[in-house]
Amino acid sequence: MSSAEEAALVAVKRLADSCTDILQTTLVSAILHGSSTLDDFQPGASDLDLLLVVERGHTPSETDALVGTVRAAYLGPAGGIDLLVVTRRTAEVPADHPSRELLVGRWPGPGEGLEVEHRDDHVPDVWPELSMARAKGRSILGPEPREVIGEVPVDRVRANGIGWLTTWLERTDDAENAVHMVLTACRIWRFAVDAEHSSKTGAARWALERDPSLTGVEQAVTARTTVNAARITPREVDRVLRRVLRDVEEGAPD
Repeated sequence: MSSAEEAALVAVKRLADSCTDILQTTLVSAILHGSSTLDDFQPGASDLDLLLVVERGHTPSETDALVGTVRAAYLGPAGGIDLLVVTRRTAEVPADHPSRELLVGRWPGPGEGLEVEHRDDHVPDVWPELSMARAKGRSILGPEPREVIGEVPVDRVRANGIGWLTTWLERTDDAENAVHMVLTACRIWRFAVDAEHSSKTGAARWALERDPSLTGVEQAVTARTTVNAARITPREVDRVLRRVLRDVEEGAPD
């Protein structure tokens, strides 16, 4: 483990401890997932992805305290925080319409603010989060992921990916999010083909082995690890997204 990864682990443990102070015995498990558990942590770019599994929905005062905790949290070398809260029932039996209790995101920078999404009974994005946390996550507090998260059907994760690929095809000129779209598309692609959750860098390398002509993928990897990387053109973003969408749709059930 690198020094940056060790520092990130310290930061996420502090965050988990603060959440425990708020939720007390309501907290079942705090699960770290994402780049920190996929050997792909990039200082200044990678987030601290923390999933909280709770016994019940929390009170307004608990919600406010969790939001305040994320706002004041020590980031260490991380680029931000992504805190997702779901109930044990949602985690154990991922439903046709998965519920989310709370989502709090924080990404420091000019005009820093928080993204706060409250309770919602139909959040398809919960499927890939639970699937990845179950497969690749690590418990910071409480039981290990497979003890509290049920298996998420592959077709639900794939369908969620198709939805995002279709949405991003209307945003190929979004330069600020081009790297995110391209690398996440590679992750969607690999999961659709191999049912394997992988890091952004790992998925990009897999994608280039499958189709070396996708220069947008090469540029995205370079941008993830290099300060002055070349901008990915909307045309290259479009090429990657359409290539991925074609393969993912072909693998989807009728």
